[in-house]
Amino acid sequence: MTLYAARRRRNNVWIGLCYAATAFGLCSLCLILFALLFEGASGLSLEVFTQMTPSPGSAGGLLNAIVGSLILTFLGVLIGTPLGVLAGTYMAEYGRGTKFTLVVRFLNDILLSAPSIVIGLFIYQVVVAPMGHFSGFAGVLALALLVIPIVTRTTEDMLLLVPRPLTEAATALGMPRSYVITKVTYRAARAGLLTGVLLATARISGETAPLLFTALNNQFFSTNLNGPVASLPAIIFQFALSPYKDWQRLAWSGALLITFSVLALSIFARVLGTRKTAK
Repeated sequence: MTLYAARRRRNNVWIGLCYAATAFGLCSLCLILFALLFEGASGLSLEVFTQMTPSPGSAGGLLNAIVGSLILTFLGVLIGTPLGVLAGTYMAEYGRGTKFTLVVRFLNDILLSAPSIVIGLFIYQVVVAPMGHFSGFAGVLALALLVIPIVTRTTEDMLLLVPRPLTEAATALGMPRSYVITKVTYRAARAGLLTGVLLATARISGETAPLLFTALNNQFFSTNLNGPVASLPAIIFQFALSPYKDWQRLAWSGALLITFSVLALSIFARVLGTRKTAK
């Protein structure tokens, strides 16, 4: 009876610690969202989406930063996704269980956990320094490098979940391996593959460090990727550190836009993955 009571007390203690840790995480998230809503919502207006970043003391918005972020994020996903899907497909379909796949998976995990500032420094050394100037192309390459390991890992995991009898039945009909993968395996795992792409998009849309070393920033509206391009994370970094109240208000508004964009993408990805799992 004494032993049972001691085990029950230990169990209650650990359950209480789990509840406390969960409450701490949820409270931190609620405080962050409350601060963003309180500080950022007051600065949101039509001018934020229609005017360019202003000089101190002037009226303005974040149009050039929003457009720059959309361009850099779209191109980063466009370049990184095919490479990640191909790598994940090789690991799940052609190189399953081989030593080479183990090495690739290990290197991919290292790249997945690498700090984004390291990726920015790498692109700075191999692209920005030889070119002699910051550019949107370098920013796109840095973001693509962040996309590749996420898409690679999710692609491999999703393809491994596809029932083998399904692909074996298609192969038994005489279909080529590539046709089975594109028409059967990809279709069966398309929700999971799309979830990986959405999670990668959410990850890079808020990255600041790699852009500071590559695309830098631009006070004006520019879609020329051969020069510095404005982006929301870089603008937030610059404006939040400034002593000007109007710039700080725009930084909060930009942070609010990024946070809720990432939140919406993450929720959509989770819902998509949950529906697939329920089926």
